[in-house]
Amino acid sequence: MKIAAFNVQRLGWEKVKKKVVRDIIIKIMSQYSVVLLVEVMDVRGVAMELLLEDLNDYGDNRSNRYGMLCSEPLGPEGHKEKFVYFYRENEVEIIDSYQYRGNAEDVITRQPFVVLLKCRNTVVEDLVLIPVQTKPSNAEAELNALHDVVEDVRERWKNDNIVILGDFNADRPHLCMEEKETLLISLAPYRWLIGDEVKTMTRNNNHTYDRIVVYGESMLEAIVPDSAKAYNFREHLNLTEEEALTVSDHYPVEVELKQKPEGKTEVELVEQMWS
Repeated sequence: MKIAAFNVQRLGWEKVKKKVVRDIIIKIMSQYSVVLLVEVMDVRGVAMELLLEDLNDYGDNRSNRYGMLCSEPLGPEGHKEKFVYFYRENEVEIIDSYQYRGNAEDVITRQPFVVLLKCRNTVVEDLVLIPVQTKPSNAEAELNALHDVVEDVRERWKNDNIVILGDFNADRPHLCMEEKETLLISLAPYRWLIGDEVKTMTRNNNHTYDRIVVYGESMLEAIVPDSAKAYNFREHLNLTEEEALTVSDHYPVEVELKQKPEGKTEVELVEQMWS
């Protein structure tokens, strides 16, 4: 089961209403069982409703449909954005969700809208996703604050199967190597699956802003080895740079979870992984 995060760069009605652009976005999204869209600027929700409708009318999606879950608009006035999850309803159920609020001293510009998923076909059955869209000028502080989000999630749901994903702005000029190495989420038991050598931008592609981070060895063991990568849709869909940029200046980042052998419970699978 593939999961992805995709910064679709100011995704709203002006972009979604263009059928050529919408069709490319749908082709990209249809590869995944769960895809998180960040930088969604659709306060009324009309653009996301159209995207969901056309997504479910594309190819095999007609018989393996997507559901959608949106956060409230987040961030400062004039710069509100949403986190939006699309998920295949035959494969994934949303058990719970909540809007992290932090505290008065919290530095996160757009607080994560966290979801708890039941994955029917993977070795990890109950999976937490924490979405990220940092403010570039405040990337270090916001990434450090994600550790508090993780601890809040662990206390709330008693679950360590946690994936943090999205646009971290975790590269120069927003974050240098020395700053990255000292982040709380760069220390054990966190593991970064998208390395610094992976380029995640469609233009001037020498940056790794988008990342996927997992919490703990059990979660790491549930990942298909070497499956974490950026999806270069410009190359795979034979687009020009100009065509790719009508979609986004970012590539999606993705990872695959190991499938569950039939007839085994999550407890049995964990014991098997560590035996």
